[in-house]
Amino acid sequence: MRLKGAPLSAPTLYHQAEMGRRIAIVLYVVAMTAIIVGVDVMFFRSRFWERLTANIGIVLVFAAFYLRFLKSP
Repeated sequence: MRLKGAPLSAPTLYHQAEMGRRIAIVLYVVAMTAIIVGVDVMFFRSRFWERLTANIGIVLVFAAFYLRFLKSP
């Protein structure tokens, strides 16, 4: 039985923080994808191996940044 005036399902601070974290990760992946596509189109349009190397390097830099600054302890 629900008390009068009590909300049906109030989001907790944990759920709000978790949603903010997920949004930040999605934005991080979207930014990484945009940078990879931009570099591919601008510099390495017809060079396969250089393009692959640059893409791997960009992903490694993003992964290192994520592990250093954004990963929760």
